[in-house]
Amino acid sequence: MAATDTGHLETDTGRTDAAAAAIRHHYDIGNDFYRLWLDPTLSYSCALREQPGDTLEVAQERKLRQHLDAIDAGRAGAVLDIGCGWGALLDRLANRHGVARSVGLTLSQEQAEYVRAQHYPGVEVRVEDWLHYRPAERFDGIVSIGAFEHFARPDDGPEEKIRVYREFFTRCRDWLTPDGTLSLQTIAYANMTAAQADTFMQREIFPDAELPTLAEITAAADGLFEVCAITNGRLDYAWTCAEWARRLRAERAAATALVGPEAVARYARYLKLSAMGFRMGKLTLFRLVLRPYHSEYFGRGAVIA
Repeated sequence: MAATDTGHLETDTGRTDAAAAAIRHHYDIGNDFYRLWLDPTLSYSCALREQPGDTLEVAQERKLRQHLDAIDAGRAGAVLDIGCGWGALLDRLANRHGVARSVGLTLSQEQAEYVRAQHYPGVEVRVEDWLHYRPAERFDGIVSIGAFEHFARPDDGPEEKIRVYREFFTRCRDWLTPDGTLSLQTIAYANMTAAQADTFMQREIFPDAELPTLAEITAAADGLFEVCAITNGRLDYAWTCAEWARRLRAERAAATALVGPEAVARYARYLKLSAMGFRMGKLTLFRLVLRPYHSEYFGRGAVIA
């Protein structure tokens, strides 16, 4: 950043610290706890349900496949996963698509250690915020599932949120090859304002996290990316949260032994409220496929040679 951006640099450093603390608060409760009620891939994001008889496992595999298809993973030489979780996408990039180089970014030490222990070929996992990441080479595809929700903070106004999101899109545009693709999945506010958001969710589950609106996403991407596809998975996420809640109830005794009754009650309430919010249309889930506008159209040079 230029010297004139010192204020933003300080703000973004504080933003990174807050995001890292929020991620640790939520995800570092322990891998064994999540393993009780997530599917075997440990996918902790909205599944893609198509048939009434779909299991959570089938729907999560379909979600992963959709993102891999969006970036044409079979032809990709390098892929970046921003918010890689427990590495389900990295596994498939390495072992099913033969991608030579995949990088996963996470702010959770527990998740990073889990992925590293799998020894996926060609995969590097970094405990690093995208604001600090400086790749040496471009990527053919970038996937970000469930990380965008953590980029802004509850005290950010719309202009500041758009500034942060635009920084993200600018970097992704500069990190992609000219024909690369960004596949983005994020929860967003729908028929609800930030002021109406449940304080329990912000205080107990995702402290310092703030959701975007569709208008903020598109304003931030304007002139940087062409939105090639956008789908609404609101009811998919209502179903996913309900499935997680059902599985957690079935494993309540084991979960309580691992993390205690208060944590189990907190997660059960969070999943119930989330499912309700998606069903009521207060929250929604967007899946976007974006391709970069060529920099020469706008007179912007790329960051990476």
